Amino acid sequence: MSTLRLLISTSHDPWFNLAVEDTIFRHLPAQQRVLFLWRNADTVVIGRAQNPWKECNTRRMELDKVRLARRSSGGGAVFHDLGNTCFTFMAAKPEYDKSISTGIVINALRQLTIQATASGRNDLVVETAAGPRKISGSAYRETPDRGFHHGTLLLNADLDRLAHYLNPDKKKLQAKGITSVRGRVANLQDLIPDITHERICEAIERAFFTHYGESVAPEYISPQALPDLPGFGETFAHQSSWEWNFGHAPAFSHQLDERFVWGGVELHCDVEKGIITRTQLFTDSLNPAPLEILAERLRGAPYRSAALLAECETLSQEYPERAAELHELGAWLAQAIS
Repeated sequence: MSTLRLLISTSHDPWFNLAVEDTIFRHLPAQQRVLFLWRNADTVVIGRAQNPWKECNTRRMELDKVRLARRSSGGGAVFHDLGNTCFTFMAAKPEYDKSISTGIVINALRQLTIQATASGRNDLVVETAAGPRKISGSAYRETPDRGFHHGTLLLNADLDRLAHYLNPDKKKLQAKGITSVRGRVANLQDLIPDITHERICEAIERAFFTHYGESVAPEYISPQALPDLPGFGETFAHQSSWEWNFGHAPAFSHQLDERFVWGGVELHCDVEKGIITRTQLFTDSLNPAPLEILAERLRGAPYRSAALLAECETLSQEYPERAAELHELGAWLAQAIS
């Protein structure tokens, strides 16, 4: 029986693909080497230690229906669309070696006449007339007995959209965690105009089989055709949850301030695991009581637009004479943290 396994996802759902990856990794037999090929539609993928509000333009993502997906590996934020090809290599230790998987990808590109080299900790670059350009980034995850290397190849990604979503709003955040480093990138289609996702996948498969000296038939995966993946339902629920994608962010503080016709408001929030843990409010409003109550009630609330808006709406019913002000305040708060 072959020790190789080739899985190809036909789904473009980032939460599905990352849940498949995680489930396979958790149940990887000691003797197996896995290649998983996939791609996502319109998604910002962040590292496990990153703060999405610090890394991404979450407001624009919400307007454009771009998903956020937190992966289980480290590294920085990237934008995925169907112009990207994603790959994952898995193996048990001591055989796991990310230099082997990096070499397989470089060999696959060489088959397509693309001369790429490894650069820094986790990038592949090519030389262009304008200088070196990044075409691939990778991240890694290791446990005591296994490891994986996953990465993305830029084929014909919309680089303008990449800039839109990976440039965060200038919020007054004091955030901990990993911050992405932006580099100059290029699409492989600039070098090979007729390159496609299918062609690059075939090249990676050939290089994978050549390295190990054997081949296997691909297993195609979709939500309608799942192989035996123990605990996949629970893993998918976790991967697609707000608590993981947003709530897992490192602790941070946010200072919000605005002036209204009826007075100025300055709100300081401390946020841990997506929950507001401390608030401090300053205002020159002539009647600060409802605002002081709001600050108290926000403690323990999720750091989500809907939660802040709901608290303001509740207060507007308790203080009907201040309803217009509280509606205005709620709308501003909801937009300020989105």
